[in-house]
Amino acid sequence: MKGTAIIFFLPVLVCGFVITGCSPTDSNNNNVATKNGVHVTIKNKGSDTIVNLAQAWAEKYIDITSTVSVEVSGGGSGTGVAALINGTVDIANCSRQIKPKELEQATQNTGKVPQEFIVGYDALAVYVHPDTPIDKITIPQLAEIYGEDGTITQWSHLGIENSACPSDRIIRISRQSNSGTYFYFREALLGENRDFRIGSLDLHGSKDVVEVIGRTPCAIGYSGMGYATSHVKMLAIATDENAPYYAPTLENVLTKSYPIARPLYMYSLGEPTGEIKAYLDWILSVEGQKIVQKLGFVPVESK
Repeated sequence: MKGTAIIFFLPVLVCGFVITGCSPTDSNNNNVATKNGVHVTIKNKGSDTIVNLAQAWAEKYIDITSTVSVEVSGGGSGTGVAALINGTVDIANCSRQIKPKELEQATQNTGKVPQEFIVGYDALAVYVHPDTPIDKITIPQLAEIYGEDGTITQWSHLGIENSACPSDRIIRISRQSNSGTYFYFREALLGENRDFRIGSLDLHGSKDVVEVIGRTPCAIGYSGMGYATSHVKMLAIATDENAPYYAPTLENVLTKSYPIARPLYMYSLGEPTGEIKAYLDWILSVEGQKIVQKLGFVPVESK
């Protein structure tokens, strides 16, 4: 399935015919704010996990200051990092931490060291169809479903009879390899020495995963808990069969009980200044973090 980058544009002031023409740009290709109120555009790109949250921030921020627009697009964490390396974006959204090699490339290409900001937390939920008769699963079981040479390929291997799935075959829903969610889930399940096995249905966006599982009784997949709908259910997770099971909830993420939770990152191109700094500061403020919780993610601090 080919994904399409989601692009969200907020109203932008157009250069006037009779006024002074288009404003100058800085090294990040942004309009430069001046005392005369010239409009600024912040370019924000990356993780599909964060894209809805980033859109909500951008939409709200135009109410805070009418002189700043935030252009948001998805495409995956890898896409955001690539844009950061190329110097074509001001802020990259990532559902995984930037790699040392990527940090070095961005610094060499742009002369600016990307700066990291944790803007929230996400429980990576494991989803199944509501008719699937299972409510909990362990990390080792998930590893055997998704990992190379895995031994769990049918629902009956989990000791259940999934009557909604006549074939009994588990359909594995995954993300494309440029996704930070893909990267994090693989590491959480398999560590560094084992890879996913081939044959999964690899989707472009977090929302796509949930939608496909909602109409596929044989399927299992993973996505951010903020994408949950009434058409799917999230499984409780345990680190092994002898450990307690925890559901992906705000409380369980804050207490670090839920075993598949991660930070959500924004990376600025160099030390943020001016309107970019003001925007990041607002995201981390009480008001910005309320939006994090409203969209089903976990704020940096409990408010």
